[in-house]
Amino acid sequence: MDSALAVTPEAIPKYPGLRNFIGGRFITGDERHLDVLNPSDGSVISRVPLSSPSDVDAAVKAAAQAFASWSMTPIKERAQVFYRYRALLERDFDVLAALITEEHGKLRKEAEAEILKALELIEFACSLPQIVPGEVLEVSRGVECRVDRYPIGVVASITPFNFPSMVPHWTIPNALALGNCMVLKPSELVPLSAARIAALLAEAGLPAGVFNVVHGGQEVVEAICDHPGIAAVSFVGSTRVAKLVYRRATASLKRALALGGAKNHLFVLPDANPDLTAASVVASMSGCTGQRCMAGSVMLALSATDHIVRRLVDHAAGIVPGEGIGPVISRQAKERIERYIGEAESEGATILLDGRGATVPGREGGFWIGPTILDRVHPSMRIAQEEVFGPVLAIVRVSDLEEAVAVENASPYGNAASVFTESGSSARYVAERASAGMIGVNVGVPVPREPFSFGGWNESKFGAGDITGRGSIELWTRAKKTTTRWGPE
Repeated sequence: MDSALAVTPEAIPKYPGLRNFIGGRFITGDERHLDVLNPSDGSVISRVPLSSPSDVDAAVKAAAQAFASWSMTPIKERAQVFYRYRALLERDFDVLAALITEEHGKLRKEAEAEILKALELIEFACSLPQIVPGEVLEVSRGVECRVDRYPIGVVASITPFNFPSMVPHWTIPNALALGNCMVLKPSELVPLSAARIAALLAEAGLPAGVFNVVHGGQEVVEAICDHPGIAAVSFVGSTRVAKLVYRRATASLKRALALGGAKNHLFVLPDANPDLTAASVVASMSGCTGQRCMAGSVMLALSATDHIVRRLVDHAAGIVPGEGIGPVISRQAKERIERYIGEAESEGATILLDGRGATVPGREGGFWIGPTILDRVHPSMRIAQEEVFGPVLAIVRVSDLEEAVAVENASPYGNAASVFTESGSSARYVAERASAGMIGVNVGVPVPREPFSFGGWNESKFGAGDITGRGSIELWTRAKKTTTRWGPE
């Protein structure tokens, strides 16, 4: 054999090529594919199909066929599927966490935390029979009014790369337990977890067609937004794409909830607990390599906070790439983040800790960047205004709370804000005035836990309601109001 044509073991992907999951079966679709890379070393681990609108149409038809029976199944029976599904996730916990680490690059403990959050989201879906029973009231003598929730039909969920399992579980359990059928379009960068979710749901007894997966890129997203058989679309990703999805889906008269990007501000006051604050700020900016919409990326340092800045720099400097922080998702992401840092430095920002040039022995092909902290950042700099999506903290110096709030309010985003202080009045001041949908007090990543719902403000969210918890019930159902009057016997 010609040595130029020989296939080495390293060239063979670890996982078989992915297929769409439609009507309860994995189906070979379009011949066009993308390589799936392991971000920690740059190796090819699988291939994902770039599906076409016809694949979306096939998935919608399968979902519509299943909807007639699934929507009429009592909600307590639908919830039983998710009790069994939760047990399967616990059974396969180690395998699922390892899969996230391979396709995304997350540290093992971060991947495990993602599966634990998925389990919590499933638990909420299991509780829906106790949360959504119809309301009944005798409104006047002999006249009764009641409200019941009904599923809306075939829905779609478009999910990002940064949480291959958790974000799909923001929508899958609630939408399905409430009686809808779904088409999921996972990120083409991290498609392996979605395939595993489909297989486990089928093993848990979910009827064929209730849940479908169509892989692909922009063409699939546009087909989902345009398809007349889809009643609602949820999206999580960048603000630029969230706007496009929201406009296109609503133009097709669908319900839409599109979560966009963020620029979360951390208010640090001089009276804050130095150790707690330093650890929390560093965890917020560098956890999951800063690739999460809840990452704190701008620190508003009020007055005499140099002692806290020194501690957080020392804390971040001890984080070793490959041990305490994972890679970013791609070479393009790494290069983009490094451009932000270089531009800020050229504009006068002071680099207190530089994560550029990070490498990991044995994994030199990975997309590594260490924690990076810049001081004396002006609010007008791009690094202070735009979502970097990497382990980068921009410190903006402000004189008082009023100035700090003004800086935060000037951001077009509104996902989250946190304040670190020992003063209840200062915490209340920030909580009431920050223009954000999720607030933390001495908490660096203020993600609400179930049953409280996840959702931001401003250009971090387009559409009404929230995507998880009680807030999601309105998204995935419609109300039927019945008024009854009976005459005397």
